[in-house]
Amino acid sequence: MTEVAVVGFAQSPCRVREDATTGGVEMLVPIFAEVYAATGLTKGDIGFWCSGSSDYLAGRAFSFVQAVDAIGAVPPIMESHVEMDGAWALYEAWVKIMSGEAEIALAYGFGKSSGAELRRVLALQLDPYVVAPLWPDAVSVAALQARLGIEAGLWTEKDMAEVAARCRAAAVSNPAAQVSGDVLVEDLLGAPYVADPLRAHDCAPVGDGAAVVILAAGARARELCQRPAWITSFRHRIESGSLGARDLLSAGIGGGLGPDRLAGRPVQVAELHAPFTHQEILLRRALGLDGETEVNPSGGALCGNPMFAAGLARIGCAARAIMSGHASSALGHATSGPALQQNLVCTMEAR
Repeated sequence: MTEVAVVGFAQSPCRVREDATTGGVEMLVPIFAEVYAATGLTKGDIGFWCSGSSDYLAGRAFSFVQAVDAIGAVPPIMESHVEMDGAWALYEAWVKIMSGEAEIALAYGFGKSSGAELRRVLALQLDPYVVAPLWPDAVSVAALQARLGIEAGLWTEKDMAEVAARCRAAAVSNPAAQVSGDVLVEDLLGAPYVADPLRAHDCAPVGDGAAVVILAAGARARELCQRPAWITSFRHRIESGSLGARDLLSAGIGGGLGPDRLAGRPVQVAELHAPFTHQEILLRRALGLDGETEVNPSGGALCGNPMFAAGLARIGCAARAIMSGHASSALGHATSGPALQQNLVCTMEAR
């Protein structure tokens, strides 16, 4: 069976840039150069490319075509695209290598969330006949989920504030983070509500950004990286997009995904794509992550959530923890859709 590993990762700073276009080229060119330099690869070495983005977010059809300009027109490439977070592009790239059609693959995701009113754009993910015409924005839908969890006794507003404080403190060492710093839980709880029970610190900030991950097979991976992050599993779960047809507290995981362990030992590092504080708590429970796991050591999506790149960035940060020697096992998570409708989990280890 083909072994596949992450050998390179780079992400752009998550921020709002007035000079950036919706095409993502300005965000992608620097991180392509960064990951090439780290691995010693060139464009010609990449056997397959796959991108993740959103036409709804960009406001134009086939918006990903413009981003291909960041790759270059010559020589021709084998390229694909998913209308999803870049994490799902990474999954397609992994399948391409596993099938023997490529030895090295590059996946990237990008989005300029500040180009539109994100809370309303994401309402287009909802049922187009019954729910979307009511325009329940993404924050309000998440607030419904948060309220259900509070009433079920799964967490409190203080628990949620503690997640925000920890993530911001962890993000101090992450130069790509949009927000960081030490804050007091008591101060956070004194802030006004954005959508009860969510306050501003409970919601990931709107930001623009991109991420890129390079995968390689077998011996080639060992040539390119001193300590590759070997992928042990990819798992994907999806639930109904209809808010009344599923339990919003199921985390969209289902199927007995947790507890997540590698070779009988716990995952040391977990990077969770949780755009809201209560969703990290929900995901930790669903994945069976215990106190031995270091969750979101880079601050996580709460400290910078570039839509359609954040999930790929979480997997990349988890892989970087292995490649840097910080951990020997890691988990990266991505989500898409309303209230954690779709979830993808990638587990990795050092060998």
